[in-house]
Amino acid sequence: QLVESGGGSVQAGGSLRLSCVASGITFSDYIMYWYRQAPGKEREFVSVIYTIDSVTYADFVEGRFTISRDNAKNTAYLQMSSLKPEDTAMYSCKARFRGSVTEYWGKGTQVTVS
Repeated sequence: QLVESGGGSVQAGGSLRLSCVASGITFSDYIMYWYRQAPGKEREFVSVIYTIDSVTYADFVEGRFTISRDNAKNTAYLQMSSLKPEDTAMYSCKARFRGSVTEYWGKGTQVTVS
């Protein structure tokens, strides 16, 4: 099970830190992703963390977001800064078992930037 939190409403230029807590899995065995879906749009990739030293971001992040993970806490994070109205979306995390297609999704946390 994946449970996201940390979303909310902020003004443009503000920051939020999203959390994704995993349970029922061996967290360190999973690659962690963040995706987002804005109203009327398809879900899009935001970021992925394979290990602490291996991360990837979508082009639109432009250095504003930082993904991280704490295997001891079974938690992945997405620190978002310099938020823009176009960042408004439902943000969801995904866990994919390394070397497998087995994956789990959380229900998401809403981020609204005005």
